[in-house]
Amino acid sequence: MLSKINLRDQVREYLLQQMVNGELQIGKTINLAALSRELKVSVTPIREALTQLQQAHIIKAIPNRGFIISELDVKEAEDLYGLVASLEVMAIENSEFDERAIRVLKEQQDVFENAPNALARIRADLEFHRLLTMGYNNILTLQILNDLRTRVFFYERAFMSDDSFYNKSDNQHDAIISAIEDDNVPTASLLLKMNWMLILNYIRKKLME
Repeated sequence: MLSKINLRDQVREYLLQQMVNGELQIGKTINLAALSRELKVSVTPIREALTQLQQAHIIKAIPNRGFIISELDVKEAEDLYGLVASLEVMAIENSEFDERAIRVLKEQQDVFENAPNALARIRADLEFHRLLTMGYNNILTLQILNDLRTRVFFYERAFMSDDSFYNKSDNQHDAIISAIEDDNVPTASLLLKMNWMLILNYIRKKLME
């Protein structure tokens, strides 16, 4: 049962986690009554949380159906990946990376490289990007990025089953870390943007097949 403090935010985080865990699929209707019974809260904070997720374009409202996970399309992918890339570049350009932060990135890169399957690798990749930007002292931007990466997850889970694709991403992650170690943020920013555009180009191709 959720506590009564910040119920909307707790419901929102619960739904985001359900999405990442694969419990909520694209096109699936979110049942407010069932969710209310499961979480033991009224439908009011649930509606508020769903409205926030709708504003973040993670879900959409369909007349006579309620809220569903939005379908994937090329234009949204282009907007989504472009925005994530821009916000992450802004974040690392305004962050300080000490030895601990670099060590954490290297450890997460090891997790990414040794992920046992495609789903684990997607999650490890998104966690790498979260850790890369967590030093940015702007809570609102980090929250927006968290929402956007949840939407990114649906695209990557749908199209990134080929593990061999991630070899190039592996190299780019390593290069980003090396640039940060050398205190070369402009190069790290360029590599970061290239990393997102690499994935976008692959997904765009898949969506247009």
